Amino acid sequence: MANFNIDANDANTYDVIVIGSGMSGGWAAKEFAEKGLKTLVIERGPEVKHNVNYPTTNMNPWEFKHKGIIPEDVKKENPIASKCYVFQEDAQHFVSKDKEHPYIQEKPFDWIKGYQTGGKSLLWARQTQRISQYDFDGPARDGFAVEWPITYKDLAPWYSHVEKFVGIAGNYDGIDVLPDGDFLPGMDLNCLEEHFKGVVEKNYSGRHVISGRCAHITENREIFAQQGRVQCQYRNLCQRGCPFGGYFNSNSSTLPWAMKTGNLTMIHDSVVHSITYDEQKEKASGVLVIDAKTKETKNYYAPVIFVNAGTLNTNLILLNSTSNRFPNGLGNDNGLLGKFIAFHNYRAQLFAEYEGFEDKHTTGREPTSAYVPRFRNVQKQETDFLRGYAATFGARRQVLQDNSGLGEKLKDGLLNPTYGPWQMGAHMMGETIPKEESRVTLDAEKVDDWGVPLLKIDVDYDENDEKMIQDFYEQFTEMFEAAGFSNINTYDSKQAPGLDIHEMGGVRMGKDPKTSLLNKWNQLHSCKNVYVTDGACMTSTSTQNPSLTYMALTARACNHAIKESKKG
Repeated sequence: MANFNIDANDANTYDVIVIGSGMSGGWAAKEFAEKGLKTLVIERGPEVKHNVNYPTTNMNPWEFKHKGIIPEDVKKENPIASKCYVFQEDAQHFVSKDKEHPYIQEKPFDWIKGYQTGGKSLLWARQTQRISQYDFDGPARDGFAVEWPITYKDLAPWYSHVEKFVGIAGNYDGIDVLPDGDFLPGMDLNCLEEHFKGVVEKNYSGRHVISGRCAHITENREIFAQQGRVQCQYRNLCQRGCPFGGYFNSNSSTLPWAMKTGNLTMIHDSVVHSITYDEQKEKASGVLVIDAKTKETKNYYAPVIFVNAGTLNTNLILLNSTSNRFPNGLGNDNGLLGKFIAFHNYRAQLFAEYEGFEDKHTTGREPTSAYVPRFRNVQKQETDFLRGYAATFGARRQVLQDNSGLGEKLKDGLLNPTYGPWQMGAHMMGETIPKEESRVTLDAEKVDDWGVPLLKIDVDYDENDEKMIQDFYEQFTEMFEAAGFSNINTYDSKQAPGLDIHEMGGVRMGKDPKTSLLNKWNQLHSCKNVYVTDGACMTSTSTQNPSLTYMALTARACNHAIKESKKG
């Protein structure tokens, strides 16, 4: 193994520096540390240890001061964070408050952040789907964005590598638009979801309804035992931090795994100002860090740097990393850094009812739902909008409890519920088109508490998104009617971009240094000892939940960095 250390006597020198401890940063830490490289992980938030700093994980409903609801004064102080679905009394401490990291909205954008060990891996919805070759082909075929520099075959073995360690529950569905993975036993659809599945697949070619694949352990295996994780208990309280490690996050899995090698060092409350550049050696030399509490600055050094701060913060760090060689940001020779930001369009929903299956109802807390993979513009362009959408689908029967009266009458009413009609809903996850005008920049005057320029976000919906929403309404209304659903209603949340928490791009991968920032190994074209493997690297967004792809890209890039180190 080649020795990365540039000065063994320097206590601030490591083999690798990883910026960020979330979904992809945790994977970088694991891959490097278990291969023997001295690895530093820099986290801007406080330390959160698995099963030590989960303050609400075992609390009962009656133990919450506000019955799980966020008080109005807290909402007013956090108009952005409070829009997030997990910003409730049991998990608000894992969502960064608005005043902790201000930014500038050129257009409305709800930037949801989680500054602590593990980042937003503590909070994610745990849905995990592979991107297919159709998604990789999209930009080249449709003429937007740039070609991906990799194919599905390049990433497939790394998907498997990640899935076996993380634990992904899913069924082998045999759908080319949504490739199968290395799965644990999947979760079942309920009777109405199965009914919808049958109707859709009988009447529509190329359309499928499957159980949503999710990062939950449904079968104990040795690799999970080695991590100290056991099967999901179906509590569905994941955002609190799971004491069983039943769902994947960095805190219970990759970071402890890296730590037990003895090769990982983590620093917390450490705000990354910029990446430093050595003009003589023509490569990045390290990272300038500001102590979040004392405001003291410190430099850390390594010959390899992985930037995994989360899409928008990764863009911010690189834009702020200026030098004589890179006056407009590290690696930004073509002026495209911070541009072509995209996200997932979550605005559109449908709701309906169903009269039937009156002898059945749902019980328990299954942590996933049915999923409808993308079926629009898959093999060819067939609509007046580009790309397509996936959707979740869920059905539950309304529970009616009589809570009137006192004493025995009240108890009987609560213990003997009746059931209303079946209710179901579908939620669109649409791909948005990366556009040059969708961008982030640094403000020239305003800075945060640590002297870092504020990020300006200029991202919005476009006509393509509006057409896609209407198509979603039309297609799902038709499928709902075919399944015998009634009282079908559409809903547009009108939410701003960002609340999907799937922002991507700005440091996109590509084949040509003139039109992209990263090569096929996730290295900056013009500064190859810096890798970007979080959402910032994405060339296009596809319609799948992206976290699994970030982790696979990270593992692949780490393997490349280690191989290159052996060559000196």
